[in-house]
Amino acid sequence: MLNIFSLQGGRLAGLDPDAFSAAGAEPLKPIWVDLEDPSAQDKAWVEQHFGFGIPEDAIDDDLEESARFYEEDDGRLHIRSDFLRLDDEGQSRNVRVAFILADGVLFSIRKEELPVFRLLRMRARRQPSLIEDAKDVLLKLYDADAEYSADALEGIYDALNDISARVLKEQVDDATAGEVLTAIAREEDLNGRIRRNVMDTRRALSFMMRSRMLSSEQFEDSRQILRDIDSLDSHTAFLFDKINFLMDATVGFININQNKIIKIFSVASVALLPPTLIASIYGMNFAHMPELSQRWGYPFALGLMLVSVIAPFVFFKRKGYL
Repeated sequence: MLNIFSLQGGRLAGLDPDAFSAAGAEPLKPIWVDLEDPSAQDKAWVEQHFGFGIPEDAIDDDLEESARFYEEDDGRLHIRSDFLRLDDEGQSRNVRVAFILADGVLFSIRKEELPVFRLLRMRARRQPSLIEDAKDVLLKLYDADAEYSADALEGIYDALNDISARVLKEQVDDATAGEVLTAIAREEDLNGRIRRNVMDTRRALSFMMRSRMLSSEQFEDSRQILRDIDSLDSHTAFLFDKINFLMDATVGFININQNKIIKIFSVASVALLPPTLIASIYGMNFAHMPELSQRWGYPFALGLMLVSVIAPFVFFKRKGYL
């Protein structure tokens, strides 16, 4: 899918690709060309109208770190960044986006729709003078990404509060502990992705600031985004500590439940030792078995075994072992 945007009246407006021609391209010059899961025809259209081809490995995940930020000899700037995406089911992942800044036009290449891009398009259509050139589009995307990460962190806070209520205020059995551990692992994975995402955004902004491609106002905007990212780092660190606490507490409850079971077996085994001893003595092959020569031999043996069972349980009860 090919989306083309230009500035009209200080707002971002979409353009029809069919409106471009050799004679009429200049009045409709865009500042942002967005390619979502581009086809061969979309790439050919870009090459025809802008004179360069989209690299085949633009959004590959196995690129070397040195190939993620670089500038070509002709002045085209290449930046590859990861953007956070949350599904309706609560699953999270980082999606690779390739940016190419050439001749005042920003080209973005991605495999799927991202909430950050949708949010920027909505804001730029409603707020005049939010975007003035292609570099503003890139900076506002990073700004929206930091805001989207902050919203995701708030969701983690809410989820961990619910988990805390289940772990610290309810009786935690093994089934509940399993559900809690699954929820904690999901939030930990999301928190880690957010931390990785903001780190990648910090690197991209630092590269743009070092390349001296930004105006003084854009440079200050980049510094503000970096300050927002620094505040997110402290939140992710706090959430990691809270996740570890809840994980340790849940595992502790699981150990307590297991210890209760082991204690029951331990008490039962100790309590059954005396009757086992009595039964083994009476079961020996004597020449004259005492229970046969005495009238109450068997009832006495059974009663002695019963008393030897009850006495340990009474003792353990008084000691608080049960």
